[in-house]
Amino acid sequence: MQFSGFPVAAFDFYDDLEVDNTRSYWTAHKAVYDEAVLAPMKALTAALEPEFGPAKIFRPYRDVRFAKDKTPYKTHQSAFVASGPATGWYVEIAPRGMRVGAGFYEASGPRLAAVREAMADDRTGPALKRILTTLEKADFEISGERLKTTPRGYDADHPRIELLRHKTLAAGKSYGFADFIHTAVLLDHVREDWRALKPLVAWLERAFAAAD
Repeated sequence: MQFSGFPVAAFDFYDDLEVDNTRSYWTAHKAVYDEAVLAPMKALTAALEPEFGPAKIFRPYRDVRFAKDKTPYKTHQSAFVASGPATGWYVEIAPRGMRVGAGFYEASGPRLAAVREAMADDRTGPALKRILTTLEKADFEISGERLKTTPRGYDADHPRIELLRHKTLAAGKSYGFADFIHTAVLLDHVREDWRALKPLVAWLERAFAAAD
């Protein structure tokens, strides 16, 4: 299938799913999900695969075994291209429109220690700051889970203490409901923005390599 954008029906589907997150709604509208959401996502990621690699398209079902919220379906569809464990590029369609981004969504133990050491280093730390500043100037939003306190082993007055508080780190951009998301031009935007995010992904790969 050649990618031609996400139809309006895809966003209508998720608008309604937020209101009626039930199996009966899903069953009655599964064909809309398959045709308006899943098929375009597969086509988009297939078109990006030669440059970025194969994508994981996440299942639409929620794991509710230990969740207080027992609604059975995710109210968004995302795909992720991994460059390493829990690190890489993502794209998402949701009721609030389209988003793209890259970063790492989990790191613990030696991997988190390695990325913090790279953030603290007087050579690699400023390099990351420059990458993030460049991305912010290109309308990316820097986000991630952060400690409220100073991470153990680092001084509170460290020049990059705000970076060191990160437990996860991502740079994302929202397309919202821009007209181009319904057309093949969306592919060009995602490709261009993923390319802009390559320095961040490469920096993370090098930082994590110290722990792998």
